[in-house]
Amino acid sequence: MMAAVTATGVRRVFGGRTVLGGLDLSLGDGEFVALLGRSGTGKSTLLRILSGLDAGYDGDVLVAERRAVVFQEPRLIPWQRVLPNVSLGLPGRRAGGRDGLRRLSLGALAEVGLGDHAGAWPVTLSGGEAQRVALARALVREPQLMLLDEPFGALDALTRSRMHVLLQELCARHQPAVLLVTHDVDEAISLADRVLVLAGGVITFAAPVTLGRPRDPGEPGFAVLRSRLRAELGVAVGRDGGAGPDRERPQA
Repeated sequence: MMAAVTATGVRRVFGGRTVLGGLDLSLGDGEFVALLGRSGTGKSTLLRILSGLDAGYDGDVLVAERRAVVFQEPRLIPWQRVLPNVSLGLPGRRAGGRDGLRRLSLGALAEVGLGDHAGAWPVTLSGGEAQRVALARALVREPQLMLLDEPFGALDALTRSRMHVLLQELCARHQPAVLLVTHDVDEAISLADRVLVLAGGVITFAAPVTLGRPRDPGEPGFAVLRSRLRAELGVAVGRDGGAGPDRERPQA
């Protein structure tokens, strides 16, 4: 498997505080990896480094040339309609001129189910629709690597579930490598080929997800992996081994 990401000994310090402390990470071409970790462990910092938005690190990082980032907030330009938001920052010459860029952007909108929203203003969109536009903006770049920073965290449960289905369909069609940062253990298991846990500035746990698709949170294998990941994250688990409310264990 070719590597979409190869990172070795990545270290990032902010004001004397070490956020990433010699992290190693690899993603194969077309692989979907979910990254879990408690707040403040450096998940978003790692994504910023991989996306090229943060150059103040030590270590070696090799990343696929074509990258796209989707953040928790859609980050749409409010004074631009949906279509120019999709093509924002993409050179027309790369898409075959203005007409080519328009065709690509309309195609990406159609893929996310918003082909009839090209002329809409961002303020008129629902949260799920706005995030679909953000996905279209990523897709139009034909990325070899997609970096997703909690893209569904602000959505309600039903919309999030629909976005999961859409993301899986898009990934099956385009086959980019994906690194998804999330706090949601079930989301990680449902979507990923492999789940990682980040703690203390390094990857402390990694597990392949060998369950078939679609994945049922009620099946035994799902529940076992959920309990293991919650334990790795320091979340209390009920006496029956099931997933209770997320409660951090007291620190020694």
